Order: sequence, then structure tokens, then C-alpha cells
Amino acid sequence: MAENKIMLGEDQIPTQWYNILADLPFSMPPVIHPGTGQPIGPEDLAPIFPMALIKQEVSTERYIDIPEEVQDVYKLWRPTPLYRARRWEKALDTPARIYYKWEGVSPPGSHKPNTAVAQAYYNKQEGVKRLTTETGAGQWGSALAFGCNLFGLECKVYMVRVSYHQKPYRRVLMETWGATVVPSPSEDTEFGRKLLAEDPDAPGSLGIAISEAVEDAVSHDDTKYSLGSVLNHVLLHQTITGQETKKQLEIAGDYPDILVGCIGGGSNFAGLFLPFAKDKLEGKTPSLRIICAEPEACPSLTRGPYAYDFGDTAMMTPLLKMYTLGHTFVPPPIHSGGLRYHGMAPIICALYHHKTIEAVALHQNAVFEAAVSFARAEGFVVAPETAHAVKVVMDEALKCKESGEAKVIVFNNSGHGHFDLGAYDAYLSGELKDYKYPEEKIKEALKELPKV
Repeated sequence: MAENKIMLGEDQIPTQWYNILADLPFSMPPVIHPGTGQPIGPEDLAPIFPMALIKQEVSTERYIDIPEEVQDVYKLWRPTPLYRARRWEKALDTPARIYYKWEGVSPPGSHKPNTAVAQAYYNKQEGVKRLTTETGAGQWGSALAFGCNLFGLECKVYMVRVSYHQKPYRRVLMETWGATVVPSPSEDTEFGRKLLAEDPDAPGSLGIAISEAVEDAVSHDDTKYSLGSVLNHVLLHQTITGQETKKQLEIAGDYPDILVGCIGGGSNFAGLFLPFAKDKLEGKTPSLRIICAEPEACPSLTRGPYAYDFGDTAMMTPLLKMYTLGHTFVPPPIHSGGLRYHGMAPIICALYHHKTIEAVALHQNAVFEAAVSFARAEGFVVAPETAHAVKVVMDEALKCKESGEAKVIVFNNSGHGHFDLGAYDAYLSGELKDYKYPEEKIKEALKELPKV
């Protein structure tokens, strides 16, 4: 019997990130300047990002070297293990072979520091003193706080207000690493003060928190903004996960029939699937299925139109072509996980538009049911975000049980749920509510889409 846990040595950590832009058989839609209506150039992004990241954002080089200083930090937790979920396979009575890449071993407990550490490094190299960012459930904020602390940068985090109150220990983690955390909308920015004047109890959204973080960055000379998902350079940094997974599956003598991951902005799943999507685009694995799992409460891929939209609520960011619920989207505060961004990574959207990948939206009670099934078999209590992937894997494994097919199913187990036990408590006590985002609210938000 093959091992349950497949490990790589430190000398097998990838030394380059993989860039899918080199291998796409179609052109990506340009990023548009909202003022001029023209494609943006590097100078348009310079007030927000360091030049090294801007170059990565537009690069079409297939592989980009990982700086040695970043590799040294990665060694704190990388390479991460790939597990064969034998106990869960047995519990589900499925012939499917299920593997999961366990990213919860990083100090912040998720996949997010794969890019946070890189972004902190590049900003430090260019003399930046301070980074601002937004965070929803807190995975990204804690990862950036961790990265900034390692490279001696100040970190200011605008945390979506509902999560700030629901997940106080994420805030404590960020503050332990030296970050300043405020609930968004906040009194610290002009946009935040405007929203609080209109609604003192505003629950906040990622779009609002992004607006505050960008406003803060552009109004301070020593400050840049850092984004934890969506953009090309973020997905690039996450591909270390998929490259490691490929090596580990080779050791196991397997290759996936189905890849699964949760998507909010798209970084964790893209990091797993992009190195495999290369094989599919090259015609080597045409039958490979790549399934994105998102919540019914924020169904951007499955119910949003493919259109240009702002990345934030205050309309300060460039226009990205993506599946969007509208930049004014405010998610329901009852939703128990992250995955609450109104849009999606343009690379993922383009692959979905060209039918290279697929997507499914899920209700949260079924998601937690699957997560509890996984925890009782494998032991790991996963983040609510990751639990969306677990539900899809469970569904596909049960289909294999019916058909008798021994498919290989691989998913990115992108973070632990130790700070999310309130959500598990709500599920176990029967208080968790399913919520399908209303069609009329989507239609209302889409009226605000910019004309491009």
C-alpha cells in the first residue's frame, strides 16, 4: 500500500513560480483605466504597487525565479504534505482515490503566506515602509501581518466589520505579529467615514475594505497596497502549491481526474490547478475536470455576468473583466466563511469563459456537513472556505461509488478552521441558515456596472 502522507525534501521546493499567461491559447482582456477608458500602463499602478510586482502582473515569461530570501522563509513550512484520504475514502465507501494538499501547516494556518511573504519582500526591496490591505475572514490579513513582521514593514489591515466581530482571534493573531487592525468601514479614511455617516451599523464588504486600504496607500508616500487574491502576480506566487503537488502525485504514481478548490478571489485554487491546467491546455489531459466551489451567498462565477467592473466599492481601482455581482455588492452577514468577494480573478474568469474549468455554488449547511464528515475521518477541522471544496469532493466521490469508477480526486486543503469554531458551533447546534443571494439584488447591483 502506498503511503498516506507524501513528503518532499527541502531541496525539492520549487525555485520558480509558474506563469499561466505564457501558455494561454487566448488573449486576456486588457485592464482598463476608469478615467481614460484605455488599457493601463505600469505608471498607472505605480502609486499602489512596487515595480517588481507590476512587472510580474504583466509578464508572459513561463517561469519566474523565486528570490532566495523568499525561499528561505518558505522553508519554515514548505514543502507542505500531500495526504491520501484513506480513512475518508473508507467512510464514504468509495473506490475514488482522494488526495489533499495540506496548506494549514504555515504559521498563519493557510495558503496565504505563499504570496504575502513575496509581496512583503518586493516592497521592502523598493524602500516601502508600510503596507495596507483588506481582509475578510482574516486569513489574508494574518498572512500579510506575518510577512511584514519578517521584513520589518508596518502593516495596516482594514478588516470587514462583520468578520472583525465574528473572528476576534484572527485580529489578535494579526496584532501579535505587529499589525494595526481596524473594522471596515472605519473612521480612518474619508470613504469609511462617509459610509458610517450613512449607516453606523454597516456590516462592511471586501469591496469597501479594499477602497479604504487603497485610499490609505495613495495618501501616504511611504505606503503601498497589498492584495491577497485576484491579481495575476498573486496567483503566480501560489503556483508553488500546484508544482509541489505534481511532484508528490508522481511519487504516488497518480494523476488527477478531478481537481477541486474553493474560490472567493481565486488564489488558493488557482495555485493548485494552474500547473495542471497547462497540461490540459497543451492537450495532454483533455479529460481533466477542474471544479471551482463557491457559496450560494456570493455566487460570482455561477450567477454573475462576465463584464468589466471595479475591484472596490469606491471605484478607485482599475477595471477588470471578470464574473461579478457588482462592486456595490454587500454579502449577507450570516454567511459563515470568507469567499465573499464580488468578483473573481481575471485568469480564472477567462478560463471559465473558455470552458477550461467549471464551477458549482453550494449552501453552507451541506458544506459543513461535508466538513464534519471529513474531520471525523481525517482529523483535520478545515476552514469554512475550504469546506466548500470538501463538499464537492464528497459529491464526486459518491458518484464514483455509484459508477464504480476509481477516479483520482485532488483538492487544496487551503487552511485550518481553528479560528472558525463559532461557525462549526452554529452548524452543530442547528442555527446555521442557508442563504441564496436574491436575483433581484444581483440585478440591482449590476445596474451600477461601468460602461466600457
